[in-house]
Amino acid sequence: MDSLAATALPDVWDRLTGTQPDPDLWVVLATAAAALAVVVPHTVWRMARNAITIAHEGGHGLIALLTGRQLTGIRLHSDTSGLTVSRGKPYGLGMILTAAAGYTAPSLLGLGGAALLAAGRITLLLWASTALLVAMLVMIRNAYGVLTVVLAGGAFLLVSWLAGPQVQAAFAYAVVWFLLIGGVRPPFELQAKRARGGAGDSDADQLSRLTHVPAGLWLFLFHAVSLCSLIGAGRWLLEG
Repeated sequence: MDSLAATALPDVWDRLTGTQPDPDLWVVLATAAAALAVVVPHTVWRMARNAITIAHEGGHGLIALLTGRQLTGIRLHSDTSGLTVSRGKPYGLGMILTAAAGYTAPSLLGLGGAALLAAGRITLLLWASTALLVAMLVMIRNAYGVLTVVLAGGAFLLVSWLAGPQVQAAFAYAVVWFLLIGGVRPPFELQAKRARGGAGDSDADQLSRLTHVPAGLWLFLFHAVSLCSLIGAGRWLLEG
């Protein structure tokens, strides 16, 4: 057993830290087109948006922990909404960063993923994503949320361990493209809801109350982060 572990652990470490070859350009373009086809049509987007909600609420939760707040739970709902609850001062920098993290998280995760793919770290991206989903699962407080996170984590785990290098690369690029393209749509949806007089307690409105900065400027920040991430990461992926 000791000798088996001695040989297996270095092999796992080499897989994790090693680089993998870039896929052909047609794979990069095909996965981008697939992500676009999932994000644009309303009927498909209604289902796929759950993945963006996972990233959104995960962003709230991660920043809450990093800023010293006590994360008490995350809920994901079948209408693709979500709720992250943390304890701490209801004002201050930690609360502001936590509130701002939701709409920016999918795009920034996509940007980080693109950086890993551009460096050839496909396996590292898949395993890091799996680890983040497992960590998030601990904080989920409703059955639907558990189901969606388990399904997402299971997909990453199966691809990481059972699929070949080409399938892993295609899956990783598809996920990153989806985060980047899918991260652009929610700020526009929020803007449309606010224009109709809805979403009065949105992240932008909460940030406005916390900072006395108009909610429209926070919406502009959400738009800027998502669009700049898509443009910058897109160049990395296409040039890689």
